[in-house]
Amino acid sequence: MLRNRSATLGLVLLGCLALPALSGEATPGPLLGFHPDRVAAQRELEARFDATLDAANLETWMRRLAARPHPVGSPWGKANAEFMLERFRSWGYEARIETFQVLFPTPQLRRVELLEPTRFKASLAEPALPEDATSSQTREQLPIYNAYSVDGDVTGELVYVNYGVPEDYAVLDRHGIDVAGKIVLARYGRAWRGIKPKVAAEHGAIGCIIYSDPAEDGYFAGDVYPKGGFRNARGAQRGSVADLPTYPGDPLTPGRGAVAGAERLAIEDAPTLTKIPVLPISYADAQPLLEALGGPVAPPEWRGALPLTYHLGPGPAKVRLAVAFDWKLAEAHDVIAVLRGRESPDQWVIRGNHHDAWVNGATDPVSGMVALMEEARAVAALTKSGWRPKRTIVYAAWDAEEPGLLGSVEWAEAHADELRAKAVAYINSDSNGRGFLGLAGSHSLQPFLNGVARDVADPVQGMPVLERLRSRIKVHGDEEERKRAATGGDLPLSALGSGSDYTPFLQHLGIASLNLGFGGEGDYGQYHSAYDSIDHYVRFMDPGFVYGIALAQVAGRTALRLAEADVLPFDPATLVDTLGSYVDELEELADTMRESTAETNRRIDAGDYAAAADPKENLRPPKREAAVPHLNFAPLENAMERLRGRVAAYDKALTAARAEDGALPADKAAALNAVLKDLERAMGRPEGLPGRTWYTHLVYAPGFYTGYGVKTLPAVRETIEARRWSEADASIGLTAEVLDRLGEQIERATRAVGSAQGATAP
Repeated sequence: MLRNRSATLGLVLLGCLALPALSGEATPGPLLGFHPDRVAAQRELEARFDATLDAANLETWMRRLAARPHPVGSPWGKANAEFMLERFRSWGYEARIETFQVLFPTPQLRRVELLEPTRFKASLAEPALPEDATSSQTREQLPIYNAYSVDGDVTGELVYVNYGVPEDYAVLDRHGIDVAGKIVLARYGRAWRGIKPKVAAEHGAIGCIIYSDPAEDGYFAGDVYPKGGFRNARGAQRGSVADLPTYPGDPLTPGRGAVAGAERLAIEDAPTLTKIPVLPISYADAQPLLEALGGPVAPPEWRGALPLTYHLGPGPAKVRLAVAFDWKLAEAHDVIAVLRGRESPDQWVIRGNHHDAWVNGATDPVSGMVALMEEARAVAALTKSGWRPKRTIVYAAWDAEEPGLLGSVEWAEAHADELRAKAVAYINSDSNGRGFLGLAGSHSLQPFLNGVARDVADPVQGMPVLERLRSRIKVHGDEEERKRAATGGDLPLSALGSGSDYTPFLQHLGIASLNLGFGGEGDYGQYHSAYDSIDHYVRFMDPGFVYGIALAQVAGRTALRLAEADVLPFDPATLVDTLGSYVDELEELADTMRESTAETNRRIDAGDYAAAADPKENLRPPKREAAVPHLNFAPLENAMERLRGRVAAYDKALTAARAEDGALPADKAAALNAVLKDLERAMGRPEGLPGRTWYTHLVYAPGFYTGYGVKTLPAVRETIEARRWSEADASIGLTAEVLDRLGEQIERATRAVGSAQGATAP
């Protein structure tokens, strides 16, 4: 589902520029959470795991899974689930398929026509290519469309709205352009695609067309398919436009599993469906529409890479947009494979990737799925020597991720109470390619995941994947990233927003989660198109599947260490340090907005905007904003001070409780694990975010107007960004209460290991 590896991994990878030569080998470091006497055995176990991995399996399984289109509800999707079920069982897992009935509309009518000043009808089709064996499977392919658009047949003047995010409408307003009663044309990028029709409808638009501009992933990025890997003129991006920031999963069963007989909303009452009709098109179909637009010339930053002058409209382009759907339920088949733990079977380490695709989906998601399968096969092979993990490992192949995380969300909702009681962590992957490891997830696991990444060698460069990433950041990161990378310490994890299957575990159930994968060097312009195929993948994404093996090594070590650790490797200190930086960011945000608003209002009052405006553009000045008040951040600051004291007390107690060899006594380790397992849960509230009750985590959430992109401390941050000053104090108070609950959980951890003398939390 995720757009590309830079989005998936939360790290900005700035293309394929040359790097200095890299060399060296992965150097084993300490293993967090392991008794010193068990480190050698764990490393030997991981060496045997590595020796079992075989890249040939990844290619074989990709050629099976991506052989035909397999969206949710398709015959090949069900056959793939049954194929994986058979594989898991043959390796020794207790495996089953869990089936959910989910709303999955498919198109019956799709039409985009330019009516004035000339006539043009969009093809809305991707032609078969001789170089791509599966692109000719047109009868099985889902056509180009956006799932969860409402039905509609609308005609109106066209307006170009750039990426279609809220700040773009402020620019249109300065040009005196109102989209009410009009159809908007937005380009993909900058935000989750479902944000574009959402914002358009809020501004009164009657329809939304989304196109792929070659500036993003077409000829501007590199040679197009089939010569190169980037999107050709007819390639188009399918995808869901559900209101993901409200809640993901089946639109008709929010908060409960979509099992047979479940209570369902009426379709017309489902809040995550769009309010206006939506359809995606290729840049070949978009070009005549853009050429027909008049009005002001678009600002420089709004101009894409098509060979035309980008105008804003409205008109003289007049467009008809018509879509209608078969609003049916489809069966989603989740494959669940369980390797029961020998000592703590009721503590679960969950590892997942989805298996459904919009079309053949070799990159998204099969590249990640086959790496998971090989990882699971190699873990199961370890049991032949008599080994079993201390904790239970659960492997999951999710269905129906592409329409909106349906398979994972419905499973998590159906098993919510059991997961809250048993889940230790969730490890996610999605797509995979060649390049750099992305590190994203719960910050309590930051030192642990850095340790894993130090112990896996890059398959091309030979150095630890962590150090290759560090070298990349030193060259291409921003100033703060370069400074952090240069210290040689841990690289920070990126916070998780949404867009993949970690969402229900982290943000709904409060289960610590990680998202892993490689990318940044593949030529991936085929996202959600018919050309995301085996032929494309083996040429342009990961020839030889060597980074697929690297993903299996990273995720496999992550799962094995979480399953085997004597003490769960959660680090409250890193978490609290990160929370402190988020509080600082909020205060900086308010200060910056206050200064910016005051300066803008001063310039408006002085007439500076009118004097500086280009007469040809006739720009309006920005709207005058109310002054930003001085917010009371004291509750957050005080909560952070208490948190830091509690972490200091915990660290002191833990040090005092360790034996001379550094190990924690078994009884204290067991008591501590029971507390650490719920560390992430302490950062949620059952009532959820204000206005978004499904999202219960008050530290990480997808942004209301970003979708994929994360908002940290979202209750406060989005209140400030939206200038809802009357709600700010309440949001600050709610968040401070959650930080205090986290502090109480850290106090429980301190008591679990036995308070050291003088180590009492304030």
